[in-house]
Amino acid sequence: MLVMSETALPETCCPGAVLWTGLGRAAYLGPSLRLRAHSGSVHCFALGVDEPFTVRVDGVERRVRSALIPARTRSQIVAGDGRMLFLYRDPSAAWLTELRAKMTALPPIDIDHEDESALVREVLDGRLPISLLGSASAPSDTRIRAALETMRTDPGGRLTAAEVAASVHLSASRFQHLFSADTGTSFRRYRLWSRMHHVAAAISRGASLTQAATDAGFASSAHFSDSFRDMFGLSASRLLTPATRLTVETPAEVEPN
Repeated sequence: MLVMSETALPETCCPGAVLWTGLGRAAYLGPSLRLRAHSGSVHCFALGVDEPFTVRVDGVERRVRSALIPARTRSQIVAGDGRMLFLYRDPSAAWLTELRAKMTALPPIDIDHEDESALVREVLDGRLPISLLGSASAPSDTRIRAALETMRTDPGGRLTAAEVAASVHLSASRFQHLFSADTGTSFRRYRLWSRMHHVAAAISRGASLTQAATDAGFASSAHFSDSFRDMFGLSASRLLTPATRLTVETPAEVEPN
């Protein structure tokens, strides 16, 4: 049986958009945005909520209801006027293998999730299925948890890996190894997710895109937008508007292993 998140969608979610963000995970529900062909730096699971969509990869088109597009796979999703659900996960997560086990391989992508009908029903019933993104458990190593706390005090991402390692009494090399093993991603990528997360949180509190981006250590809003597009293949300026409902996962919502 498919176990779904109890994250309720706002009553205004249709026809508007919903953007949910956590560290290493994100979800978008809304209009298709007419995406151009791109190669994102994170894994993307796409679901046609109201109707099937077309996915183009390597010159081949396939009409599907769901597709899993690995990081750095150039693709284009062509959808009509219906809503799309995009789930994003950091590329170093074991999530890719787990999700592929429930889909049909069509290298380099996968299609036809075995529970896609149930996923569609969950969204239509008013719930955002972020549980499909997998666990968001905090690291079990107390030193890595302490390092993450230190990083949260530095939303601009100015602390180096060596400086964070020193704060928890580890060598830089040992810290990098433990960090990757316990978080499932590299220090560099985690910090980028953290900065993206900070921007979304600041905007949800009323900050402008420019102010939120510079406070998070981006050189400018254009620098942030370029990084956002590289990661998700989406336009930050089109998403991060008052019309989009933003939900930001807080550290308190993530439990230790």
